Amino acid sequence: MIVRPRPNWFRLLLVVRGSVLPMILPQLLLTLAFSLAVTLLHGHVFVWKVSLTFVPFSLIGLTLAIFLGFRNNTSYARYWEARVLWGEVLNDARSLARQSLTLVDAQDGSKVFVHRLIAFVHALRHQLRGTDPQADLARWLSADDLAGLHDARYKASAILLLADQWLRDRRLDGQLAAPLAQAMQLHMGHLSDALGGCERIASTPIPFTYGVIIHRTVYLYCLLLPFGLVDSIGAMTPLVVTFIAYTFFALEALSSEIEEPFGTAPNDLPLDAMSEGIETSLRELLGERNLPAPPPPHNYILT
Repeated sequence: MIVRPRPNWFRLLLVVRGSVLPMILPQLLLTLAFSLAVTLLHGHVFVWKVSLTFVPFSLIGLTLAIFLGFRNNTSYARYWEARVLWGEVLNDARSLARQSLTLVDAQDGSKVFVHRLIAFVHALRHQLRGTDPQADLARWLSADDLAGLHDARYKASAILLLADQWLRDRRLDGQLAAPLAQAMQLHMGHLSDALGGCERIASTPIPFTYGVIIHRTVYLYCLLLPFGLVDSIGAMTPLVVTFIAYTFFALEALSSEIEEPFGTAPNDLPLDAMSEGIETSLRELLGERNLPAPPPPHNYILT
């Protein structure tokens, strides 16, 4: 995620770091070079004059803008839903940690339960990013718990089961009344729902064919546009075409980036920082102090 103070209006026009410009710069340069060639040749391809007007481009451009807007809205909806789900993980983990400290008669084992919640958060992050969670899990789980997770394919779900087993043991030992255990199970269910929602977003991308259609249409539109403008605006054709291409290329690149919100691209969710934030919040409930400071962004990027 890009984290930086908002610059003034002039610097915002020139900012490069934290934008999608580096991603689309090769395409823009190619479009500019092609537009310059079309302008110098005045729309001729060998001896054939390509006679196009701006009318079809106006109609296609409007339709293309609508499709790009729909694609961008769909991608942002996935991004925002992912952020809401992680907010629910924070809320429910806090509620469970607080209830384990206030509702359970013997609190000597609450630390184990809270550590399992922290391990769940890190396991969820690693599962969504396809990385190895072993180092993070070893910090918060006992050797027996780690051994039980060794063959688990979905470790986040398995850790939730461990947390459930802790609640069951407290209830069977008479340390947690059944109605109170049921209240805590509601939050456990919400954590499971958040896990399933994140898995759904991660495993169900926007249909590939839809992206291919938009991608092809954008490039064909931008490459044919100089032929439709050169007769009417002449030498300004490369500038106008490049500006229009920047708009379309940038929207496509941005929607493609936030479509998968759990990655490590600059505009994706900062799962590392969010996981550390949840961990710190739960450790504070345990009474721990001198906790590490939030991770600073690196070159305006928070991972």
